[in-house]
This record gives sequence, structure tokens and C-alpha cells, in this order.
Amino acid sequence: MSSIWSKNPYTGEKLKEYQKDTSTSIQEKLKMAQSVQKEWSDKTIEERCELLQNVSELLLDRKEEYAKLISTEMGKPISQSTAEIEKCAWACDFYAFNAEDLLADEIIETDAEESFISYDPLGCILAVMPWNYPFWQVIRFAAPTLTAGNTGILKHAQNVPGCSMALEQLFLDAGFPKGCFQAILAGHVEIEELIGNDGIKAVTLTGSEKAGKGIAQAAGKNLKKTLLELGGNNACIVFEDANLDKYLDTMVQARMQNTGQSCIAAKRFIVCPEIYDEFLERFVGATKKLTVGNPMDKDTYIGVLARADLADTLKEQVDKSLEKGAQLIVGNKKDGAFFEPTILSEVTPGMPAFDEETFGPVAAIVKAENRKHAIELANNSRYGLGSMLFTEDIEGALELIPEISDGAFFINDMVKSDPRLPFGGTKASGYGRELSREGILAFVNKKTVYIKN
Repeated sequence: MSSIWSKNPYTGEKLKEYQKDTSTSIQEKLKMAQSVQKEWSDKTIEERCELLQNVSELLLDRKEEYAKLISTEMGKPISQSTAEIEKCAWACDFYAFNAEDLLADEIIETDAEESFISYDPLGCILAVMPWNYPFWQVIRFAAPTLTAGNTGILKHAQNVPGCSMALEQLFLDAGFPKGCFQAILAGHVEIEELIGNDGIKAVTLTGSEKAGKGIAQAAGKNLKKTLLELGGNNACIVFEDANLDKYLDTMVQARMQNTGQSCIAAKRFIVCPEIYDEFLERFVGATKKLTVGNPMDKDTYIGVLARADLADTLKEQVDKSLEKGAQLIVGNKKDGAFFEPTILSEVTPGMPAFDEETFGPVAAIVKAENRKHAIELANNSRYGLGSMLFTEDIEGALELIPEISDGAFFINDMVKSDPRLPFGGTKASGYGRELSREGILAFVNKKTVYIKN
């Protein structure tokens, strides 16, 4: 049986060795998930919600332990790791309080004596999850999916095995039946075999476009439903009337939180000419004030990337953009997994900093000719996860809603996920929606029931 090591990206220290699952052990876990699913779905929604509330309470009780685990395995600054755990508890609270209403039969008036939609669980759902929010990405899948009566198998990123195992234990400690939520440590070959098994009813993935295509292809040939939340190249549009005094810190946070490793981060700042110089000067000044250092220090805002190869990729994207005419304002220095906060100006379409997803603390500043051109530049992307617009002209912003092709449009705030709102993208950012009512209905059979005497 082969093994994998977790590694601290800040110190380079090996943390712990974990045994990978074999095809046999994966099949055993799937059988357990299938056998417990009927028992689990027969429980009342109220009973399931009580257990989910237990998860919320345990998350808060153990938030320091879990935050330390996140920070040591993937380098997130500890204060942001703590906030991630708190957000997980919030999502559990939301579904524990609202699931009964969200899953209630929907009465439809027809010629029948009675007709309605019944929301029944599909069975065992496979979740393939990334390392950048190693608890949040999993909880936002598991909380609604399990509460709807499904069981779940988690295939987490290989650099956060400790988080993966901790999440499995979390649900057991909260009282969920053994087999209801299980983690596996496996590679692509084993996952493709698992998707082909009739016991897996659907697959959800949060990750890269490449990973999404691979999962969609494997699921498609087996006629399995998929939900994909992939990469993003979000635009932060800054109109000439934007209130920089009020919102500049929000814009900096939109790019630099989690050391820039977020699919919904603002990666392209598209700025109207009247405010461009002021914006650039103030954005640079605010970025230079961010505390860079050890992820375990509470004052640290910028830590390290999760792996050294990610810093190498980011450096290559920045260097190629500079070769094509972008101007380096600050940054572009790397050391192992560390990448200095970097700001590029004079960025235009055709440069990696404009066209590609830059997964790290790199801000691309783009000068638009006017408001209309700013919207055109924002939509000039293969991705469609979210856009944000900063302006005092709210009525004008509302008129732009149909012109934004993304899955989210935030006005005077950064794009973020919220348990109360659906989350997902368009184009190369994937399809389907997580969270809110959409999330709990993502993996149910929307069954039409028609009764006539």
C-alpha cells in the first residue's frame, strides 16, 4: 500500500504519513455508504438537522485545532483559517434551521386531486475537493447533501490529507452513522473507477478547469450527474465615481485574502481613466502595508502558497505578461512556496495576467477607455464565476445586470460565498449551483407525484 506525506509549505517540514486507499478499500467504503444510506434517508429531516447542529458546535469547539491543521498543511494565515472554520459552522446552522422548509413537498395545482414535487435523495455522492479552503469547500457540499438524505464520499486534495481525515472524524463524533460520510486518499485512476461504479449516483468537483473536464468526461460516459465549480478570472470594475475611501480595503482583500488562492478573487482590476492613477497609487500603498510572514502568526495576512510548484507557475505567468508589455509596479519575487504580493499595470488582453487564472497574490491593473469599455473588458474572459463593480451610481449598476455574463455580480462588495445565496459560475467556470436552496436540491430526485381518484 503506497503512502503520502503532508508537508508544511512554510517550513518545508514533513508533517505526517498517510496510507493511500486501495481499490479494495475504496470498494468497501462504497458498500458501507450504500448500506447505510437507506437507514440514513429514513431518518426524519429533524433528526438529520440535529446531527448537523452537532457538527456546527464541534466546529466551534475545535476551531483552534482545525485552524492550526489548515495553516500547517496549506499555509493559510491562521486568522483566516479560524474564520474559515467559523464560516463552516454558519453553513451548518443555516441548513439545520432551514432544511425542513427547503425539502418540503412543493404543491402544484393541476387536474389531479393532488400533485406535488417530492425531493428524494439520490444515494451516495462523490465529492472531489481542493486544498485552498480545505474545510469550507467540503462543508458547503456535505451540509446540504447529507441533510437531504444522501451519503457522501470525499476525495480531497493530496496535500491536505490531515484535513480530510479530520472531517471524516468530525461527522462521526457528531453522531452521524458510520459510513454516512467517508474520506478516501486516492489518485485519478481509482477515482475514475469509482465514478464508473453504479453505487455512485453523482459527482461534485471544485477545482481546476482541467480537473473538471476529466471528471465530467468520466461521469458523462457513465451517465452520472455532475456539479462543477472551476476556476475564475474575476473582474473588479472600478468606475470613475467609486468611493475609494470606503471600499479600497475591500478591493485589496478581494485579491489578497488566502494569499490570493481563491477562485472568486478579484484578479483583473478594470479601472476607468478618470480614477486610474489615484486607484493605482492607493492600491499599491495598501498592498505594501499587508503583513507578510509566518502563517501561524495572528498578524500575518500574506503567508505562502500551498506548494512551491504553484509559485513557479505564478512566476511564469507574471514574467510572460511582462514580456508582452505589462509593467511591474511591485513584487514578482519568489522563494520556495513564497510569492511576494505583486501588482502589474498596463495589462491588456493577450497577456497571461489578463487571460488566465493567476492563483496567488498578483493583481492585474487594466485601464479602460470608459464605463462601456470596462464592461466589455470584464466580459472578455473564458471564465464566468463572478464580477464586482464599485460605483456610487447604483441605478446605473442595476441596469448592467443583464450585461454581466457571470454567475454572480456584486456591487460595492467583493464576490463571496454565502450559505443563503446560490454559488456557481458560467462558461469555463463550470455549471450547477451550491449553497442556498439550490445546494440542498442539487442531489435529489425531483419526483413528480400525481394523484387522481
